[in-house]
Amino acid sequence: MQEKRIRVLIAKPGLDGHDRGAKVIARALRDAGFEVIYTGIRQTPQMIAEAALQEDVDVVGLSILSGAHMTLCPKVIELLYAQGQEDALVLVGGIIPAEDLAQLKAAGVHAIFGPGTPSTEIIAFIRGHRSG
Repeated sequence: MQEKRIRVLIAKPGLDGHDRGAKVIARALRDAGFEVIYTGIRQTPQMIAEAALQEDVDVVGLSILSGAHMTLCPKVIELLYAQGQEDALVLVGGIIPAEDLAQLKAAGVHAIFGPGTPSTEIIAFIRGHRSG
């Protein structure tokens, strides 16, 4: 029997149009054997949650450089929970001030990865929290 591949949605919520980091991570995850869905830039929380539901993903990765993380991340999580996806692993990447980390984790973010985080660290985190 073939193991189910871990499905990861990578999204750029809000108005931030800088997506190089998101694309690099999407490629690294794909190369590591994950199924990756990249939604592109300027996604609303509703669009991200709907894509997560339609794609039946195990992980939702949010890439945020705009400073709107304290609004966008909790909203995405709220919408995921509302549609029964409480078990989705929610990861955030980007520029997140240290003083916001605890509040994001309290809102349901499982891990936060800043600029320069090796992709191997992200891959290991996902594998450690989701079996394929």
